[in-house]
Amino acid sequence: MNADAPKMPRTIAEYLEQLRAALRGADPALIQDALYDAEEHLRAELADQPGRSEADMLAKVVSSYGAPEEVADIYRDQEIKIQRALRPPKPPKQASWLGQFFGVAADPHTYGALFYMVLSLATGIFYFTWAVTGISLSFGLFVLIIGIPFALLFLGSVRMLSLMEGRIVETMLGVRMPRRPPFSTRGMSFWQRIGAVLSDPRTWGTLAYMVLMLPLGIAYFTIAVTMLSTSLALALSPIAKVVLESFGIPYASCNGSAWICEWVTWWGGWPGTICASIIGIVMLFATLHIVRGLGYLHGQIAKHLLVAGSAKE
Repeated sequence: MNADAPKMPRTIAEYLEQLRAALRGADPALIQDALYDAEEHLRAELADQPGRSEADMLAKVVSSYGAPEEVADIYRDQEIKIQRALRPPKPPKQASWLGQFFGVAADPHTYGALFYMVLSLATGIFYFTWAVTGISLSFGLFVLIIGIPFALLFLGSVRMLSLMEGRIVETMLGVRMPRRPPFSTRGMSFWQRIGAVLSDPRTWGTLAYMVLMLPLGIAYFTIAVTMLSTSLALALSPIAKVVLESFGIPYASCNGSAWICEWVTWWGGWPGTICASIIGIVMLFATLHIVRGLGYLHGQIAKHLLVAGSAKE
């Protein structure tokens, strides 16, 4: 037998620890999913065999479910296939800076991030309202008999919203997020479940994320709508000039001082209009770069606050 090979796990905790070690360096979201699936399966097997010890159960199950190293390899292989199927291919990298600047329009993640920023105002208001209302009512009802059940129900809803937000972030921002809760509660008593939820840092990280989403949502929505509308208005100014003048409406008028009117007249003429259109086009692509950058940054914030173990390893 290889002396460097890990010993056969005798408890579920040892199995999970070896699986975590075998997945070291993998995406934290993948590790969370693999640990949850393994724990759920092993505890279900243990519940179906009440007369067996954990060591006997593991000795039998490892041959069918797989040793920690084998399970880790399976999850890594599946992750590669899933990501290839779900994520659109990246656009070819441009050699020139000009190609890189305008090539942002060919990146699907740019439009996902743009849609997320527009949507974030609504989700931010909902998350903030849900978190603040739930926390306030939990503390307010704590002196009553329904206080503890209400608080537990609220924390359970927070965990579900965390998974829902993770799916939104992964779909729109392209950041791998977990598809399973941080841990399995199978086989735990009522009080053990309470302790696990309260001691899990992701519970409080999710609450912080939900509160933080209101100012972030306002900022994202304001940046996206303001910069996008301004750049499009400038870029389409020649079309607006043609349409207005075809109806006999002056494109630019001025009642101020002479030098101001000269400036307005120049911008209202074709030279100024074409110049404004060029500025708008450049500003539009710069906006797309900013949107994509903010989308990546928000993905890292979500990963840090919503994924178990994301701050480790």
